Amino acid sequence: MEAPITIDPDIQFGTPVFTGTRVPVESLFWHLESGVSLDAFFDDFPSVTRKQAIAVLEMAGKAFSSEKLLPLIYEIAD
Repeated sequence: MEAPITIDPDIQFGTPVFTGTRVPVESLFWHLESGVSLDAFFDDFPSVTRKQAIAVLEMAGKAFSSEKLLPLIYEIAD
């Protein structure tokens, strides 16, 4: 599978976006934090595939369970 995220200084000033789109990955988390359903997110951003969104959510889950990243997560949470 192609990487679900692209970081390119020429696309959205280097903000991580869903590959093949200009949709910031952050927008997925903003929608979910606001109580917006995943289906509504796809309605708002039809260029993002379900496979991409699930891959990003899985990546986030792995980050939160990674012993290497936990110190950074705790630092950010303060």
